[in-house]
Amino acid sequence: MSEHVTPPLVLIPETAPFDPDQRAWLSGYFAALLGPAVEGATALAPGDAPAGAGAKLADNDDAPWHDPSLPLPERMDMAKDRPEAQKLMAAMAQQDCGQCGYNCADYANAIFLKNEERLNLCQPGGKDTLRMLKKLDEEFGAAGGAAPKKAEDDAPKAAVALGPLGFCRENPVEATFVSRTRLNAPGGEKETWHVEIDLTGTPIEYVVGDSLGLFPANAPALVDAVIAELGARPERRIGAKTLRDRLLTDYALGGAPDGLYQLLSLLTSGEARKKAQALAAGEDPDGDAAHLDVLGALHKFPGARPDAEVFLEALDELQPRLYSISSSPKADPGRVSLTVDAVRYSHRSRLRLGVASTHLGERIPEGMKVRVYLQKAHGFALPDDLSKDVIMVGPGTGIAPFRAFLRERDATQAPGRNWLFYGHQKQASDFFYKDELNGLKDRKRLTRLSLAWSRDGAEKTYVQDRMRENGAELWKWLEGGAHFYVCGDAKRMAKDVERAIIDVASQHGGKNPDEAVAYLAHLKKTGRYQADVY
Repeated sequence: MSEHVTPPLVLIPETAPFDPDQRAWLSGYFAALLGPAVEGATALAPGDAPAGAGAKLADNDDAPWHDPSLPLPERMDMAKDRPEAQKLMAAMAQQDCGQCGYNCADYANAIFLKNEERLNLCQPGGKDTLRMLKKLDEEFGAAGGAAPKKAEDDAPKAAVALGPLGFCRENPVEATFVSRTRLNAPGGEKETWHVEIDLTGTPIEYVVGDSLGLFPANAPALVDAVIAELGARPERRIGAKTLRDRLLTDYALGGAPDGLYQLLSLLTSGEARKKAQALAAGEDPDGDAAHLDVLGALHKFPGARPDAEVFLEALDELQPRLYSISSSPKADPGRVSLTVDAVRYSHRSRLRLGVASTHLGERIPEGMKVRVYLQKAHGFALPDDLSKDVIMVGPGTGIAPFRAFLRERDATQAPGRNWLFYGHQKQASDFFYKDELNGLKDRKRLTRLSLAWSRDGAEKTYVQDRMRENGAELWKWLEGGAHFYVCGDAKRMAKDVERAIIDVASQHGGKNPDEAVAYLAHLKKTGRYQADVY
């Protein structure tokens, strides 16, 4: 798969002799046909159209059933009367994060049309999304959801060409890890790093708003613990690599997959087998399923010890991680920077580590090569008109793309005004890029800087509170044509920010509730409200 590139818009006139579903499919067909070739998202031929009256491909327009802030059961209930491909899209837990190598609609369509067999690419959704995609895929397959395969489809096929080098997850490049700098001052509860990677010698060229995909490695101590629990030899050759090397770089050791529980159920009996079968079916017999990683699953079933090669077959592949780029190619040529929260927590006396975040935060030595690729942004970019004002809301590591925006606006001497809403827990320890932001403010490049600290003072203050406090001025900026951006948590923060915009439109714009909601929808439709949420 390559990066998602928006194809040219092709509309079939309403006067053409087609019904709405036929027009929708033809528009998508010609758009795919005329657009750039993307591995994994091949242009459809007429014979590949989904069968059945009313069948319709998914799209990203007006899709409330794909709202990532909603629980999966609620999304599926909203989509129960939607066409099959859109039900697949409703099961996905993120709004075009790009981790799968598609956008959500393209991934759903590729699954429905049987152009993509991998159902585990939606990493933000985890096992819940994977289970639902499997369930839907089985239902649609049994019902003949996609067009029947032609006889020639059973013939051996040539390997699909990879996407451009450095621009897709299947074709990464090696870049050089340069440095890490701790952003939190002493006294902070979190550990956040500014990471620099040298792109010299790679074909990667990015713009602000893009993300960098990175292939991490598991912590060696965790790998050794898993091997010891298996009773296997780390140097055993499995294919071209040793067992230890396989577990370091090829397989995920996080949340235990259903396939591992299925395997363990075959190697035990009685009550233990029932529990393993229940876990494989998505049940939680002991109330601990959410905390069971691969090592935890082995601990839970101590009598079941599979052969090492069979064990690997039951694991999921280790997936790349995406990070918003926090640098600008105009200000930082040849380099890319990331802003990374290192995830560490204890559960039942075991230290748990975020794979990629601690890989970047502690394990990679300076000068080491890392495998990376560029994920192009989908609908998250600065306005082409440099005179447009820009409002940015990014608490915590959500500041990453907005640091990039500000460095870009500074480098291009963009005449438009810039307003950043930034917040975290404590000002003394968690004011990321403080000197840099204050310098931009002193030079009048950062017009306004509104700060919110949730652990300073008796009452918690968040970025959405600062928006309401500055509602009159915020409304003037919006009415003046400002572009609004938000980056951060989709389930809470982003929704709270949207509610704050609606409140501002109501209080300072004189709009009734329906009009205020419509105002936000208009900002989204016209591209003046853009979100990078996760």
